[in-house]
Amino acid sequence: MSTSTPDTPSAAPDSGLDPAIAARLKRDANGLVAAVIQQYDTGAVLMLGWMDDEALHRTLTTGRVTFFSRSRQEYWRKGDTSGHSQWVKSVALDCDGDALLVRVDQVGAACHTGAPTCFTDRELPAVSGQRPLD
Repeated sequence: MSTSTPDTPSAAPDSGLDPAIAARLKRDANGLVAAVIQQYDTGAVLMLGWMDDEALHRTLTTGRVTFFSRSRQEYWRKGDTSGHSQWVKSVALDCDGDALLVRVDQVGAACHTGAPTCFTDRELPAVSGQRPLD
């Protein structure tokens, strides 16, 4: 069963999101905040998604991660069609209010390609730095 609706991102007053939380968010021009999804027990970064106030409200109150699709302009939950769901363990807002860290228990692959994470086999060539010893 899909929870997707063809809505556009909603404003804080209509979303049900706690106004104290909504006031701390720094949204982009489309009303969205980046959500970094991390496996709670291993620390692996699984993916990046986008949330508006309604998606964050759903995530905080249902135990499942909800995103807002920028391309489809609708809400979606990882796993509703694939079975590869994300179960919320914790949600944190960064110091600037413009990014969320959502720690989850991932069931199955996190990436739509079937890879464990959206970063699997996507390393870019980069010079590795080393911090000074002092």
